Amino acid sequence: MGFELRPARPQDLDFARDLTCRNMLRYYIQHDLLWLDEAFDVAWAGRENWLIVGDVALIGYVSLSRDASALYIRELQILEAFRGQGAGSWVIDQVFAMACKERRPALRLTVFENNPAKVLYERKGLKVVGKDQCFLRMQRDINELHR
Repeated sequence: MGFELRPARPQDLDFARDLTCRNMLRYYIQHDLLWLDEAFDVAWAGRENWLIVGDVALIGYVSLSRDASALYIRELQILEAFRGQGAGSWVIDQVFAMACKERRPALRLTVFENNPAKVLYERKGLKVVGKDQCFLRMQRDINELHR
């Protein structure tokens, strides 16, 4: 399956919110956190959002932010029916390439400590660099590319 990133539009908000809630609600419940649609909507508005499109279908999205120290993956959500087909790995490669092109020092993300996606992130070169409550902070330094 081939993949493509397309810029998200305001009308994609409902898809992204529903997918994220469906994928993440169990972690919110397990860790006694409160899911708020309004909080998601505010975060979405302040980020760079890309739809992940497979050969013929919309299969997920990735949400990014930046500061001087890193490019951050804030959300990477894939529809359950399309997991395990390489989309997540492909997206991480694309975002890492963006970070390199922009000369950001690192690619960073945060993941629930019990989320199996952690294995994918480790396979893609991200390492745990800290822990906050139920979250792991992960990072891949850009200079690792040149070692």
